Amino acid sequence: MSLPAVLQALEVLDSATVTGEEVAATIRAAGVTDVQVKQVVGKDGSTDFLRITVPGTEGRLAGGQAPTLGIIGRLGGIGARPEKIGLVSDADGAVTAVACALKLGRMAQKRDRLPGDVVISTHICPNARTIAHPSVTMMNSPVDMATLNQEEVRPEMEAILSVDTTRGNRVINHRGIAISATVKEGWILRVAEDLLTLMQQVTGRMPVVFPLTMQDITPYGNALFHLNSILQPATATRAPVVGVALTAEVPVPGSATGASQPADIELAVRFCLEVAKAFGRRQCQFHDAAEWEAILRRYGSMRLLQTPGRD
Repeated sequence: MSLPAVLQALEVLDSATVTGEEVAATIRAAGVTDVQVKQVVGKDGSTDFLRITVPGTEGRLAGGQAPTLGIIGRLGGIGARPEKIGLVSDADGAVTAVACALKLGRMAQKRDRLPGDVVISTHICPNARTIAHPSVTMMNSPVDMATLNQEEVRPEMEAILSVDTTRGNRVINHRGIAISATVKEGWILRVAEDLLTLMQQVTGRMPVVFPLTMQDITPYGNALFHLNSILQPATATRAPVVGVALTAEVPVPGSATGASQPADIELAVRFCLEVAKAFGRRQCQFHDAAEWEAILRRYGSMRLLQTPGRD
């Protein structure tokens, strides 16, 4: 059960003065030693990036062949101070990432280490600005999307789960978690069967898949509509990326406080960890490699969609 890790992550992050170093100290106390903090200053302030590496028993860091999973907690900011007091809905990506790190550390202390390495990244900003959005008010990061991807998407990640609050819309009418189809190099591929299986085992319900458009998988800054930033990591890597969305039945602003649901975050954490276990054993595939080769052979590259495109 991951609920204690979620509650601890919520308690640490729900602060007007929290820093990346404070969060890193909490994670190290749980038994994870490789935690890096980097402050980056942007045009709208600064944020502290966290990069956490949990080595596996047969992972690349140990000279093994088990693949490396990336878990990215995607968000604009954990708080909108001074406009709003408290943790905002948008913070759930960071909460999930921190809780995953805490749980993996405690598992390792109890000799339950995963086979593959897990690399977790997110950022901590308690005073980000808000931004207008067609549906609801959303959170804006103090640094641009290219910087977010540069700091959070790592070359060692062989597949990525991008976790993001996705409540500010009218196309997902379900409270809990939902996943996306796999996105790879500008292609929206079929929904991964292995992930659907793990999701229904974790939630005890039929799996929920949220809709994606071609605009959603293009980089920010091209003046096109995006559901949110959940698939932005897919613009910065050749690895397959799947979005893990924290969802609601009704539109909820990303800047809303009191909107985080610990039980839903716990589902996201458990799902990520179950994927990490299976992926490290090569028992969970994000896409069909043979079908991917057939797609490229027949239709060619779609990597143009990973770029800003033509003016």
